[in-house]
Amino acid sequence: MTEPSPAAVDVVLPCLNEAAALPWVLARIPPHWRAVVVDNGSSDGSAWIAEAHGATVVHESRRGFGAACHGGLKAATAGIVCFCDCDASLDPGLLPALVREVTLERAELVLGRRRPAGPGVWPAHARVGNLALSRMVRNRTGLRLHDLGPMRAARREALLGLGLTDRRSGYPLEMVVRAADAGWRVREMDVPYLPRAGKSKVTGTWRGTWQAVRDMRAVLALPPPLPNGGEVP
Repeated sequence: MTEPSPAAVDVVLPCLNEAAALPWVLARIPPHWRAVVVDNGSSDGSAWIAEAHGATVVHESRRGFGAACHGGLKAATAGIVCFCDCDASLDPGLLPALVREVTLERAELVLGRRRPAGPGVWPAHARVGNLALSRMVRNRTGLRLHDLGPMRAARREALLGLGLTDRRSGYPLEMVVRAADAGWRVREMDVPYLPRAGKSKVTGTWRGTWQAVRDMRAVLALPPPLPNGGEVP
């Protein structure tokens, strides 16, 4: 089976004050792929830095990780879309391996399973929260996943068809739940988890982590989507 040309991939990078990490992240985008940086109200010049490094910049006024991700998905035009944090904790140069699984039709959604590259990279409270979510996902969907990390790849039109509605921290989880509801094959691939630049907006504190877990519980309680696949803007 023939894989698509490299130009057929857009990489969505949700961004809130990531000026320190952006140059490294954008330099790691595979050649001929398009970086779509979604600025979610940065005050540190992130949008300007992204443009200076050749990225397409989308401005999303609605605050929230999910709002930024979905804004990037809607702005993307390539047949395949990848998502990746732009805090330098994940290497976009590893995305072709995930995309390959989609293009070869081995899976409809491929997730990067984070593997800490050193001690202290992934705080204990964040690992515990991730484990709890993975178990809840297994109970809700039957998927035996180990991580719900932000690095992933799928086909754009199929993602839009899932009718995702969360616009906060539950967006990545809702994508997995809706994919399972739709009968998608969801696969994990190991990726190194690196020290991020700056403090995490979610996993930097116990409060932030468990706030996200609480929000994601609401996602897990969502009923199956409507047949028409309707979504909120």
